[in-house]
Amino acid sequence: MQRSKYVLANDRDKQWGLTVSTVGYEEIHPGAAYPTHGHADGYYFKVEDGRRLNEYQLLYVMEGGGTFCSDHIAEMELKEGDMFLLFPGEWHTYCPKSERGWKNYWIGFMGRNVDDRVAAGFLSPEKPIYHVGFSAEIVQLYKSAYDIAEEEPANSQQILAGIVNHLIGMMYSLERNIELNKIPKRVNLINRGRLRIRESLETPLTIQDIADELGMSYSNFRKLFKEYTGISPANYQQSLKLQRAKELLTTTDMSVKEIAYRLSFDSPDYFSSKFRIKTGRKPSDFRDTL
Repeated sequence: MQRSKYVLANDRDKQWGLTVSTVGYEEIHPGAAYPTHGHADGYYFKVEDGRRLNEYQLLYVMEGGGTFCSDHIAEMELKEGDMFLLFPGEWHTYCPKSERGWKNYWIGFMGRNVDDRVAAGFLSPEKPIYHVGFSAEIVQLYKSAYDIAEEEPANSQQILAGIVNHLIGMMYSLERNIELNKIPKRVNLINRGRLRIRESLETPLTIQDIADELGMSYSNFRKLFKEYTGISPANYQQSLKLQRAKELLTTTDMSVKEIAYRLSFDSPDYFSSKFRIKTGRKPSDFRDTL
């Protein structure tokens, strides 16, 4: 069984930065022929020959399993709960395993929003497969996209673009969290570290002190913290202190100097410099504009 919808985008839609071209679902029973027919020109392919698309496609193997290979990737197994991303111009082929079949959702899209993520290294044809496990939310997002493509309400491309962004974000974060949570002790250490940083904004407690409390070297704590959060613990602490400084500037009559020393900055000038870099304004100017 296969259901698919093809969606049109006008020139104005394309200025949004992401447009959707196709969305669908297929259920391939064990032993059934693959691919199914009924695809539009440019989408149908023979497994042995593969194909190249002029768009991205994001697919989700909800049940069953299969195989995948591309220009960058030798044949790999697709497992239940895998999402895999196809890239424009990248040769690829995939199919369900004959003895298992699969239930598979897909959505096709293009636009500079995704191009920018590829250019920044968030997405890469060298890593097209993400293991996210079963997610009812992901399934519902694909179903919602199909319903919208079928109904074609006004501004449907903008709604579909939001769904694609949600799917990509979930794909990216779910796999990362699955990997990190395989070592719960490390996750607990980082969460404890984050809590200590938040609790000690108005104390002279340093990142080295927190690492010592956790029984870790500074370098190991920094490495794990950045791996989990995407930023260093020092930057995390400074960002929270500057956020706290905004609160003090707006809710108290404390001088800039008093706030700087209360938040353990090296000097009022250093505090003002960091505040200006973060907000684009000096602390005194920030207060005066309120």
